[in-house]
Amino acid sequence: MREETAAAGIPVGGRSAQTPDGLADADVYDVDYSDPEQMLVDRGGMPQADVRQITELMSSLGELREAEEQLSEASRRYMRLNDTDMRALHYLIVCAHRGILATPGGIAHHLRISSASTTKLLDRLERGGHIVRAPHPSDRRALAISITPQTHQAAMETVGRQQAKRFYAAARLTSAEREVVIRFLRDMAREIAPGDEAWTQPHAKD
Repeated sequence: MREETAAAGIPVGGRSAQTPDGLADADVYDVDYSDPEQMLVDRGGMPQADVRQITELMSSLGELREAEEQLSEASRRYMRLNDTDMRALHYLIVCAHRGILATPGGIAHHLRISSASTTKLLDRLERGGHIVRAPHPSDRRALAISITPQTHQAAMETVGRQQAKRFYAAARLTSAEREVVIRFLRDMAREIAPGDEAWTQPHAKD
């Protein structure tokens, strides 16, 4: 199939880089290579052109994930924070823009981490000068958590500005095209979301 693809002038995934083993980066997204016996995906009766186009689509998603991972790594390196810290700061920025008082409980819920882990995270961010803890104005049992102006500005002008460029890619689509993309991404999310499969459950290997 690789020869057919090249002959058809379709550079799957738009990449030509190869590993030292001779495997092209895009090959890992090629269903004909990942599932040659059709044990996972029955492609019987599907035109080869459709299979090639789907392969290119999967490769494009891979390129997006790679770009996001590179940006995430650059963000963590610049801010000197880990991924969970960055997600917490993003949450605090959005809360500030919405005029919402962020609390440890809200942060824990957003990050899906325990109260103990949240406390450690907030301790770490406070030591780094990224957040401020203050008494909650209406709930004596809670704290109000806010991002410092310096960290807010640094995050917005660097990481936030780069992340926001995704908006331009979406804006270049027509309304009808965006509806197709929305439907596709949500459908794919539903397809791959872990369900009741035994291997997806906690302690599946126990």
